[in-house]
Amino acid sequence: MFQWICQTPDETMALAEKLAEHLTPGDVLTLSGDLGAGKTTFTKGIAKGLGIKDVINSPTFTIIKEYHGGKMPLYHMDVYRINSDEDLGFDEYLDGDGITVVEWADNIASWLPDHLLKVEIEHLGETKRKVSLFPVGERFEQICKELMNDENTCH
Repeated sequence: MFQWICQTPDETMALAEKLAEHLTPGDVLTLSGDLGAGKTTFTKGIAKGLGIKDVINSPTFTIIKEYHGGKMPLYHMDVYRINSDEDLGFDEYLDGDGITVVEWADNIASWLPDHLLKVEIEHLGETKRKVSLFPVGERFEQICKELMNDENTCH
């Protein structure tokens, strides 16, 4: 596990933006955290790092939002209302040509790839957050080590 303390939403976004620089097509990130923890803020940082200019907001009622126009597509999923028995074509996104960010990923655990990056965000104060990354797979482990060594990320 790798952890950062971000003092502001801008620092949380900047950490995600730095992470995005290391991502490649087919990468999957799972996001967890309480309501208002900063999951959408983190996703905005990923989008910015990919060069996507669209307004990013939570896909709560649409399940999947697609964003294009950057280095690669970003697929932002909120699967709170889904159970893993439903076949909604998630494999097309999870094995696709872009980055997939999944909120409430435990609901579709059987669909998730063997290698992914789990992101947990916790409230520590009004704007202060603890961002924990749990890499699953050697490549994500290396990415997290590189982020830890980057002096331009929150610590």
